[in-house]
Amino acid sequence: MSIFAAVQMNSGPDVAANLATAAPLIAKAAEQGAAVVLLPENFNFIGQRDIDKREVAEAIGQGPTQDFLAAAAERHRVTLIGGTMPVRGDASDGRVTNSTLVYDRNGQRVARYDKIHLFDVDVPGKPGETYRESSHVAPGHDVVTVDTPVGRVGLSVCYDMRFPELYRRLVTAGAEILVMPAAFTVPTGRAHWETLLRARAIENLSYVFAAAQSGIHPNGRETYGDTIAIDPWGRVLQRLPRGSGVITASVDLAELRRVRAEFPALTNRVLGA
Repeated sequence: MSIFAAVQMNSGPDVAANLATAAPLIAKAAEQGAAVVLLPENFNFIGQRDIDKREVAEAIGQGPTQDFLAAAAERHRVTLIGGTMPVRGDASDGRVTNSTLVYDRNGQRVARYDKIHLFDVDVPGKPGETYRESSHVAPGHDVVTVDTPVGRVGLSVCYDMRFPELYRRLVTAGAEILVMPAAFTVPTGRAHWETLLRARAIENLSYVFAAAQSGIHPNGRETYGDTIAIDPWGRVLQRLPRGSGVITASVDLAELRRVRAEFPALTNRVLGA
């Protein structure tokens, strides 16, 4: 068995301060034996305005956040899944991508996933609480898995979790662990967070790790928190409801394969891949 860690944060508009907050949390995860560490969505920046992410976006391959991730992965000898950060894209209108960058224990970038499903929502029951992620973020298109010391990881982000067809494609590509760095709203978190995450674990017979933003941010937005680890049978292994911190859980691939063999829902699929 190997140890997988997920980090919970309350990020703000100061990139350097957010990285300084993340550093000891990554170190703590490594001290607890984690081979893979997952950071939350927007771990390096939550601005006062949505448009601000355009100003701090980094070109792929260079910038303080990417330097930080590479150095932290190498220093602690972990695979580091960098939640998400804004990356300069190819959109002619200047939109960025909301990107997960993965670094191996040698500090080399080994995967990139650009969030596919963008959060363009009027939150039910909250007049005036409106999000238009696509105003400043261009969607990704590629389904991405990456091999890690703990197992093959399928990458996704936050709102993606509402679209089960993505996870079918990830599992078809060999994913054994599904990750969902997130910055969930409180109303939708209370209603759906655990239900959706446990459903993705159960229907795909996969481990699920969701690393969250938590609390009231400097811009006044409140995020739900509840960083969580779930096993392939849908059981909650660990969780951190509120505040900043780290959770760890063991990943047992032999047990996962036993469950998939004895309860062959994935091989019994008829419709789609």
